[in-house]
Amino acid sequence: MAELKLAQQISMRDVFGEKLLALSRQDERIVALDGDLANSTKLDKIAENNPEQFLQMGIAEQNMLGVAAGLATVGFQPWVCSFAAFVVKRALDQITVSIAQPKLNVKMVGAYSGLLNGCTGKSHQSLEDMAIMRSLANMIVLAPADAVELDHMMAFANEYDGPVYIRVARDPLPVIFDSASYRFELGKGIQMRRGTDVTLIATGTQTHRAIEAADMMEKEGVSAGVLHIPSIKPIDVAAIVTAAEKTKAIVTVEEHTIYGGLGGAVAEVLGEHAPVPLERIGVRDKNGESGSNDALLQKYGLTPWHIVDGVHRVLRRKKG
Repeated sequence: MAELKLAQQISMRDVFGEKLLALSRQDERIVALDGDLANSTKLDKIAENNPEQFLQMGIAEQNMLGVAAGLATVGFQPWVCSFAAFVVKRALDQITVSIAQPKLNVKMVGAYSGLLNGCTGKSHQSLEDMAIMRSLANMIVLAPADAVELDHMMAFANEYDGPVYIRVARDPLPVIFDSASYRFELGKGIQMRRGTDVTLIATGTQTHRAIEAADMMEKEGVSAGVLHIPSIKPIDVAAIVTAAEKTKAIVTVEEHTIYGGLGGAVAEVLGEHAPVPLERIGVRDKNGESGSNDALLQKYGLTPWHIVDGVHRVLRRKKG
């Protein structure tokens, strides 16, 4: 069980830049491809410190992913990074046909994912990227909860032979995991809290808020477990089924649309293996907009208090 260190916050994008620079110095196959956003995604660390393994592709995401596919066919290991809204949605055809179908060794990093990306608004926000990417055959889809987990995910991705998509947040987040003891396993969930009344199944940036919500529920006398899902595809079917069988009530929590992402994936698992009452906390059929983080979390129903409300709803259904 992890201890939430709310006082310590680290930005995923800073760790991403530092980790990829370190990996590039160890692995000459790596080539970092940038879509003219290196100062935001932190690919500038490679541009400045290892320029021979950096390619500036400009604002041309379709071309960037096509070049990445070509590089992979001749033995390079491309790491493509841009805002999630651009790398996934602007270049979806190239990802599907040129990378996913032939299962090429391309790593794609969607920075500035979700709602909280610095007041840039709906054109730069991505609320559908996990749903899109997990629908593609051969694609691995990962969503780290903190900078420590991202570091370990990137090490895994660099050794994995095939396409990987990693969802990265912009702002500093609480550190949940201990770097010395944490180990990333593809397709495995992590039990953060144990509970008997309900299980919160969370991913990415929302995992720390799910833990906060579980602590709030404990004060109300509700025992809420928290299962963190870093691997959206493949997903930990066994852990989800075990949670459903134990608590008989599930609440999913994600900074993403409720359609097709974590909530959709968990609903599929429960429908096939363990039908129990389910509430999905996420963005409900709406586009994003500009605003402060706190205002957006409140408006789109993603705060720990909204998670608690979801727990109350699912417990009423469980009792009824």
